[in-house]
Formats: sequence, structure tokens, C-alpha cells
Amino acid sequence: MIEAVGNQYVVSRPIYSENAFHTEHEKLHRYHKTFLDHVRVFFGCSREKAKRIAYTFFPIASWLPVYPFKEWILSDIVSGISTGLVAVLQGLAFALLVNVTPGYGLYAAFFPVIIYFFFGTSKHISVGPFPVLSLMVGTAVLRLAPDDPSISANNTEAITLLNEKRVVVAASITVLAGIFQLAMGLLQIGFIVIYLSDSLISGFTTAAAIHVLVSQLKFVFGLTVEPYSGPLALFYTLKGIFIQITDTNIADLVTSIIIMVVVFAVKEINDRFKAKIPVPIPIEVIMTVIATGVSYGFNFKDKYKVDIVGKLEKGFQPPMAPSISVFQDCIADGFSIAIVGFAVAFSVAKVYSIKHDYIIDGNQELVAFGLSNIFNGCFKGFAASTALSRSAVQESTGGKTQIAGLLSAIIVMIVTLAIGFLLEPLQKSVLGALVIINLKGMLMQFNELPVLFRKDKYDLLVWIVTFLAAVLLGLDLGLAAGVGFELLTVVFRAQFPKCSQIANVGGSNIYKNRKDYKNIYEPQGVKIFRCPSPIFFANIDFFKDKLIAAVGFNPLRILRKRNKALRKIRKLLNKGELQWTKGMINTSSCNIDSEEELDNNHIEELDQPTYTADLPITINWNEDLPNNISVPKIDIHSLILDFGAVSFLDMSGMKGLKGALKEFLKIEVDIYIAGIDDNLLEKLERCGFFDDEITTSMIFLSIHDAVLHILAKKDDMSNLNNLKEKETRFFANQYTNLGISSKDSAEKEAELLANENKNGSLRNRANSVTVASAL
Repeated sequence: MIEAVGNQYVVSRPIYSENAFHTEHEKLHRYHKTFLDHVRVFFGCSREKAKRIAYTFFPIASWLPVYPFKEWILSDIVSGISTGLVAVLQGLAFALLVNVTPGYGLYAAFFPVIIYFFFGTSKHISVGPFPVLSLMVGTAVLRLAPDDPSISANNTEAITLLNEKRVVVAASITVLAGIFQLAMGLLQIGFIVIYLSDSLISGFTTAAAIHVLVSQLKFVFGLTVEPYSGPLALFYTLKGIFIQITDTNIADLVTSIIIMVVVFAVKEINDRFKAKIPVPIPIEVIMTVIATGVSYGFNFKDKYKVDIVGKLEKGFQPPMAPSISVFQDCIADGFSIAIVGFAVAFSVAKVYSIKHDYIIDGNQELVAFGLSNIFNGCFKGFAASTALSRSAVQESTGGKTQIAGLLSAIIVMIVTLAIGFLLEPLQKSVLGALVIINLKGMLMQFNELPVLFRKDKYDLLVWIVTFLAAVLLGLDLGLAAGVGFELLTVVFRAQFPKCSQIANVGGSNIYKNRKDYKNIYEPQGVKIFRCPSPIFFANIDFFKDKLIAAVGFNPLRILRKRNKALRKIRKLLNKGELQWTKGMINTSSCNIDSEEELDNNHIEELDQPTYTADLPITINWNEDLPNNISVPKIDIHSLILDFGAVSFLDMSGMKGLKGALKEFLKIEVDIYIAGIDDNLLEKLERCGFFDDEITTSMIFLSIHDAVLHILAKKDDMSNLNNLKEKETRFFANQYTNLGISSKDSAEKEAELLANENKNGSLRNRANSVTVASAL
């Protein structure tokens, strides 16, 4: 019964062990589905299931028929045009990261958007090139199609062949990444992205931003730097730039600085006054138009020898089949690109879905991006995800659905088919400057380090290790190293949990770490140990060490010491040097075997429970023993294990736990397990954890139930406090108040005590009565 009194409540119920609870409350039998049941459901067919599958794979069928045309179309048109202009520029710019001619960036900004329009579930992300993915593709392109120093600048045929080879490599890697994404989506394993934590993604994208920044410096300075790939490629590129720094093209440098300063300033204005400006100022488009006009009007190409975009292919090229040889050489690259692309896109989509209150499907997003990249790669585009800045433009300009994305793709198509030639005089340094200025958001992630330092040191380490690994080893190996280190921290935290000794706080049913509170209550002789982690093969030894440290003694060592002492006492009794005669124990000075001799004789007997039934005396192990026999004393009689946070035990953990519990039981320390999960308890029963010594009667619903049970159990012996200690004399050594006494004497005194307590207050007598301790 629960009764509320003001802001307090009073609970009146019996003390429940698991056995008592199940006796009083019948448990329902629930049918658990088997593997065959799941297979039957998966392959079953019905009209509702077919409709659900159709809506799942074609999300457009669920939202397009109910699209509020009059209310949303104007916002989507404005958003689509704004996003399309940005997509054109970013497509051209990010193509430089892939080491292909800029025109192929327009393909990457067009085809994925069309496919995602039909299959995607996010309404606000802008699908297309992303600098990190572009750089990852470019790294693989340089590895498989490196620059040939023997090709001169005038050998246009060789340069064309090299560029075509790079396009094939980039397109094939994109198709491979799409295949991985599609396969994971169809297999419903979109959950794999959960292994990429926010700290890991942040550290990785920040390192990628550093790579992107360095890769664009050669365009900003107008230098021809040999491309590098693999570990330390970043530093080799910087070395090449600094060696040639005196050959900087001043026109490219000045143009880049002007572009970056103006774009940065206007973007800051857009951010600061976004509440007052209905549409952000498209400064990138404006500066690109101005730069293109200036370059064309003053003939920068011939006059200052700047590198320009050059001829853009008019229209779309026919589809191509991907290269199988590239598949074989780039499996790791394709998989990492697939994971990173999906992780970034899904995280951005999740932000907007929460903001605008709709649901996105991770597995369907994998399918959508997989199909987008396969289709994109077949038409010679490169890997697509979503750019944070471009998605922000689409959402902030009023975009409501992917109709805005479709309109942005139409803008890209118009440029590709009709007006692309107008961008031919544009300097590559302008595109490089635009790429660098768009890295601001990723570079600002350095600000997360102080926050992580204050909140979670493990996440901070994941961030730093991933960042350093990606900078030093390259993006592919860096990502693998970051994921490996992240999983290692999880294992480390599970392997070395923060176990604690807890106590009652405030005399209620609340139990907290005894080191954190002043007003605590600990029943005498009771220890409560909490383990906030699963117990498995990797941490079972750590668990036992912490448990031993909490109770203050090693039960196996105590057991061996007791058996050694018992062996010595038996030897004294057999030799007649320790006798019970007319109520007295007679001893004589003697030399007993050394501990080393005892250790070497019948060592296996030391681990057995102490057996005293054949002795004419009872032994209290917490009192002094005769003949200088020394046994460590223990100050607890009950140990409670709080398993409320233990989610699972494997077989190794179960075996180790069972052995540890039996060691405590052998030295007469009662064991109780509290708060264990029902599923875990069922597993223990199923695996044969319980036996004659470890029974289900030691399982309690809560810590408080176990504590109250112990207090009630020990209260039966409270009247033994009236029992006076009797003096025991040892003639030879004159020992008094020692921990052994005659069983006959103990029984007679207990009987006398029972006669004196005629009111019957002493209901249950202890199994072994010792006259040397006052309970």
C-alpha cells in the first residue's frame, strides 16, 4: 500500500525476495518470438504490408499528393533558386578537390538531387557535393591516377587521357560507395552509423577541413604542386607549397584575399541580421559574377597567367559502366566514403527533422543515397552527401520540401545546358577561396574542445585522437583509427567500471555512494557493493578485485588461514596438548608445524569449507585463539551486491562471479543480490548458476528489501546480548577470553539462558553458539 502525505509517501508492504514476490504475485507467461516467427513475419504478405512497403521505398507517394501548393510553392521556388546558384558554385569548386575538371562538379550537383527527390525522407537537406567526401574521392583518384611528371603542359592529348582516367576512377568509387549504402539500407543496418559518435564526426570533419584548406592553397597562390596521398600527405603538400612560395601568382592571391574578405564579412552580416533579412544575401553568387566579368574583361588568363575553369562541356555525357579494377583497388575507400557520407547527411537531416517535427528513416536514407550515388557515378559524377552551408541556405530561405531541391537541380541543369560557357573565364583561385571560406563552420569545431574537457574526457580523447589520426595518416586510415579508438574507450569504460560502496542516506530507502554524503546509515556487519557495468570476460577479474577491496579482505585467504588454524588445533587435540577436562582446557608448550609445512601438505584441503562438526569445541574466528594461532578477523556477516546496473553476464563472468560468491559463503558471509533484471535472472537460471549453495533465496527486489531482511534475521539473536562471557582458562599459557569453548558447556549455558527467558522472547537460537562474543 502506498499513501501520499504532502510531498512524502509512505509504503507499507512485505519484504520481498524474488521467491517471495513470485509466490505472492503470479507472473504471466509471455510468448517470445523465435527466429522462425520473425522470418515468417518478414516474408508474409498482406495489402497493408504492401502499402507500407510502397510508402517506405517511395516516400514521395506519401507527401506529394497532400502538398499544400498555394501555401508552400512560392517559398520552395525562392529556396530552390537560391540553393541552385550556390550548388553550381560549390559543384565547380568541389570538383577541384576530386582532381577532375570543374564541369563534372555540375553533374554531381544535379543527378543525386533528382534521385533523392523520389526516395529521400528529409525535406530540408540539399543533396550534392560535400568537401570531405570530395577530398576522400580525390585522395583515391590521386593514388590510382597520379600526375605524370613526364607530361608537358603542351601535351593536351596526354592531359586529356589522364583527366578521363581520373573521371572513371572517381565515378567508379562513387558507384561502389552507392552499392555499399544501398546494400546496408536493404539489409536494414542503418544503425551502423551509431558507431560514429558526435565527437568522432566532429574531430574527423575538422581534420578533413584542414586537408581541404591545404589542398586549396595551391589554387590561392597560383602554384603547381605535386599531389600527394597517404600518411603525412598534408605535410608533403605544405612542404611543396613553401618551396615554391616565391613563385606565387599575385593576381590569384589578391583575388582570393578580396573574395574571402568580402564573402566572410557578408556572411557574418547574414548571420547577425538573419531575423531582419528575408533572404540571405547571395554574396558567393555576386562575387563569382563580378570575378568572372573582371577576369574576362581584363584578360587575366593571358595577362597574368592565371589558371581558369576553362571549357565546360555543354550538356550531359552518356552513362558509363564503372571499372571493376577500380572496385578491387578501392573497397576500403568506397566503404569509408559510404559511411562518412551517410553519417554527415543523416546527422544534418536529423537536426532539421527535429526542428520541423517530422520523422526520417535511417534505412531509407541509406537506400536513397545509395541509388543517388550509383546513378550519379554512372553519369560521371562524384560522391554526394549534403553540404552544411547549402542545406542551411535551402532551409533558411523558406524551403518546405524537396521540391526546393528539385528546383535547385533545374538551375544546375540550365547552367549545364545553356549558360555554362559564361563561367569559363572564372579563376580557379576564386573557387578555391570559396571552398576555404565555406570551411568556417567545420574549423569552428575547435571550440568544442573546452566544452568536451569540462563534460567528458573520453569524448575529448576521441575527438583529439580522430583529428590527429586523420591529419597524420589521411582521411581513410584516420577514420578507421578513430573508430577503433572510440570502441576501445567503450571497452575500457566497461572493463574498468566505477564500482562503489553504497549506504543508506537519511534513513530512507535511498542508497548512494557512501563517500558523497554525511547523513548515512550502514548496518553493522553489512556491506553493499554496486557495479554499474555488465560483468563479462574482460572485467570479471577487475570486479573481484574491487569487491575484495570494498569488503577489506580476501575471502580465499581467510578460508585458507582458517583451515590452517583448524589443522593446528586438531593436531594439538590429537597430541593431548589441548584438552577439555572438567570444564577446563589444558595446554602445554609445544612446537607445531610451520606454515610452510602446512602449505605443502594437502594444499587442496585449504580451499574447502571449514569443518568443525567432529570437534568437541566451537570456534569463534573473530576472537583470539590459543598457542599464538593467528587468523585474520572479519567485521561483516552479510554482503549485498547491487546489480541494478548490470545488463548482462557472459559465461566467463558467470563462472567468475559464482566462484567469488562461494568463497564468501565458505567463510560464513551471507550473500544477497538486489535489483537484478528479470531477463538476467532468467539467464542465470537457464545457465545453471544456482545450486545448493547459491540459491534464488538470496535474490531480492531492492537493496532496501535485502537490508531489512538482514536486520530482521539478525534481530533473532539480539537477546543473546544478555549472555555473559565466561572465562576460559589455559593452564600452561594462561589464555583467557579465547575464541574456542566446549560445545557441551555452550549448550548448557544456552539451555540455562532459555530457562531464564521464560517470556519466550528468544524465538530462534543460532546454529552455533559461541560464548566468547557478545552479540
